Amino acid sequence: MRNYPIDSTEAMARIVALALLADGALDHSEVAALEKHELRENLGLPAETLERVIHEFCNDLMQTARAPNIGQIELDLHLVDHLLDDIQSPALQKKALTAILDIVNADGSLNSGEAILISQAMSRWGLDLQRVTHIEVREAKHLSPILPGHAPVAEA
Repeated sequence: MRNYPIDSTEAMARIVALALLADGALDHSEVAALEKHELRENLGLPAETLERVIHEFCNDLMQTARAPNIGQIELDLHLVDHLLDDIQSPALQKKALTAILDIVNADGSLNSGEAILISQAMSRWGLDLQRVTHIEVREAKHLSPILPGHAPVAEA
């Protein structure tokens, strides 16, 4: 695996590549998410740098990753941790996790490789979803039991 300087555009581009390939293959909807969410611009990644690093990452993976099925790769947890460690700045970590979430959610399903990447990034970087998403967490309301023919009623 190639070495890139800590917090460099190449290290960030490789995190994007990792998110794109976390489910084992490159998916069109995930690539489209790069433009839809303006991820390249938000991360400060020139198009040619991102494209070059994705190709380099794919080449490196072909030499090191497990491939249980033709056209599919399987990422090693130690490799994921090593790549995540290339992003040290808390501000860049937050941006990277936001980008990871946008990419893996693009196809509407979350597979085990993507879930592991999200979990590893949150753990390694000490982040939680509330800090990187626009989701407001509210106190749950207790519902009374549903009676036949009646709608549930929220209790205050």
